[in-house]
Amino acid sequence: MSDKTSKIDAINKFFAAYATYDLEGMRAVLTDDVEWTIPGHHALSGTKHGVEEVAAFFTQLGKAGFQAEPLFLEANEEYVVDIHRGWTTEGIGKVDTTWALVWHFNPEGKVDRVINLSGDQHQMDAYVWNNYALAPIPDRLV
Repeated sequence: MSDKTSKIDAINKFFAAYATYDLEGMRAVLTDDVEWTIPGHHALSGTKHGVEEVAAFFTQLGKAGFQAEPLFLEANEEYVVDIHRGWTTEGIGKVDTTWALVWHFNPEGKVDRVINLSGDQHQMDAYVWNNYALAPIPDRLV
């Protein structure tokens, strides 16, 4: 099996785990200190640092019934580009758009960086603001 094939297999394993909200399966693909950047101007956007923050993000997406259907995967020595349809099944409004993710693999073959790009960022921003409330100011500040 080629290195490219093993990287694509890792992404497929991640999506299989994601489909069943198997956080341990997702963690098996990611480094402990992974950085996952979510675009947008909403309560869930920004860079998640570490597998725990990434898992917390996906737990929140699970509450919206987010689903993902891979459309295209290609790899080189360090990266996988993944294009997939992502949509919601719960909540106020909807998200149904194309997403492109750039996955970076470290020398040990685990994902250490992901950049997520949205085909319709406005749709995602509106959905999150309609379905995820921020904590009151005293609880929000550190």
